[in-house]
Amino acid sequence: MRGGDAVGPMPEDRWNVDALYSEDPSARGRMYVRRGSFLRWDFRQFDAPLFGISPKEASIMDPQQRLVLDVALDTLHHARVDFDALAGSATGVFMGGFMLDHLTGNAHFTVRERMTNHSPTSAMATMLSNRVSFALGLQGPSLTIDTACSSSLVAIHMACRSLQAGDADLCLAGGVNYMLMANTIMMLCKGQFLARDGRSKSFDASADGYGRGEGCGMVALKRLADAEADGDEILGIIIGSGVNSDGATPGITVPNPEAQAALMFKVYADAGFSAADIDLFEAHGTGTPVGDPLEVAAMRKVLAAHGADQRVVLGSIKAGIGHTEAAAGVAGLLKAVVSVRSGKVGPQAWLQELNPALQLDDTGLEIARSGPLGIAHPDRPSTAVVNSFGYGGTNAHVVVTSHA
Repeated sequence: MRGGDAVGPMPEDRWNVDALYSEDPSARGRMYVRRGSFLRWDFRQFDAPLFGISPKEASIMDPQQRLVLDVALDTLHHARVDFDALAGSATGVFMGGFMLDHLTGNAHFTVRERMTNHSPTSAMATMLSNRVSFALGLQGPSLTIDTACSSSLVAIHMACRSLQAGDADLCLAGGVNYMLMANTIMMLCKGQFLARDGRSKSFDASADGYGRGEGCGMVALKRLADAEADGDEILGIIIGSGVNSDGATPGITVPNPEAQAALMFKVYADAGFSAADIDLFEAHGTGTPVGDPLEVAAMRKVLAAHGADQRVVLGSIKAGIGHTEAAAGVAGLLKAVVSVRSGKVGPQAWLQELNPALQLDDTGLEIARSGPLGIAHPDRPSTAVVNSFGYGGTNAHVVVTSHA
């Protein structure tokens, strides 16, 4: 709500930034960024015995696995779930996972002499979800989903489908990202995906790529009727979700606004929802010169087709906490839930000069700049839509409302 951000220098205990930095994007073995959004969380302090994990096994576990376990426990506590009733229950776990720095570092030939009997389960993507199911004795669906930066929103969509199909009665869904390897950053620099200042300048004219961020986000999901019958505190209601793909585009990393718009039309039609009732469009908004205008073009098309003439707040949490990649979609959903519950949207961080390519003139789209914008209504719930897309072409879209 203050419009600040989490961007700072790369932690000194990760790698030697000075030795690996170069302003030249083509310099071999070098990165052109020195900053990003890093957690103030020490994975070495993980409480392994709490999850029945030996210190020896925990010492070589991917920090992402440790983070997922911690956040899963926090999520269940926040949802006031009865832990005694969890074991053996049809509780699903759907986790988005994308970058596997720990696997990259520990499968290298230089460390093969240090491999142990715990190595096979220490770093694989499947364990991001399976660890939670195993530790808590959950017997619902358990899967890790990789669609790059849309992974966690796709995971949330799949969890909703699992609940609707009766495969699960409760789901934990979200995503995780943690940066351990400088080589991953170098690789992204070679593709010139990253902003030089480590900042995701969403919707800004100076947008030059995204700033990496790390974190883990998770939500506990139930069918609405079950949540109401159980007397749960309901933070928000997902009334629609969907996933599709861009198909063929000029390049595999280039978004397709037509496919994004088609997904929005389908999600709204399936939900019996009108875009005329959207209050917040929480965009993917990476801060890339190509992606931001194409995404906003898709939203403009949908609003125009629905005859929407109301104000719609446009925002992206990435400018505040960085692009958390596999956790980016759930981060946007968490912001959306906070916004519809509070009835206001915080200001967009670090927006200095609006990108003219967004073409917001004569549209209802407005960005909160100097302070929070109100979205509360006396006669209907506040509504937000969350958009996400992966660099390989997988799009996800979710509609969430406040609970009346």
